[in-house]
Amino acid sequence: MAKDKGKDKTPGRKLVAQHKKARHDYHILDTYECGLVLTGTEVKSLRQGRASLVDGFVQIDGNEAWLHNVHIPEYAQGTWTNHAARRKRKLLMHRYEIDKLESKSKETGHTIVPLALYFKDGRAKVEIALAKGKKEFDKRQTLREQQDRRETDRAVSAARRRERA
Repeated sequence: MAKDKGKDKTPGRKLVAQHKKARHDYHILDTYECGLVLTGTEVKSLRQGRASLVDGFVQIDGNEAWLHNVHIPEYAQGTWTNHAARRKRKLLMHRYEIDKLESKSKETGHTIVPLALYFKDGRAKVEIALAKGKKEFDKRQTLREQQDRRETDRAVSAARRRERA
């Protein structure tokens, strides 16, 4: 009987790192899920839940997408095989997605930022987004809308509690 090679892979999505401020600083226009080309020590470090997407960005180079400035710290038990913490990493995407991203990112004010780094069915994935930078007044308006939404939700839940009592 053949051995099941997928035993140790837990199904579902296990979040490693998230760039929460990206949704505050940018209008998210489109999102993509990409695979990553990683070394063994990078995967082990990610499995420990250690990574930072804060300064990360994606650049299209010669019909290939590269992830820059994502910090994956060195693996503690690694030896001479350890990786550089901020090296550029190749993204695995379909050609038509890369071409679409390249044409859109050349427009003024558009950039490609990583939103989340996670494991999906045992494989490392990164969620990237085509984004446009927000102005300061846009950020304030978004915060105001969130506060208004919270206040209305609180008022509705308080009214429901009064009806029950």
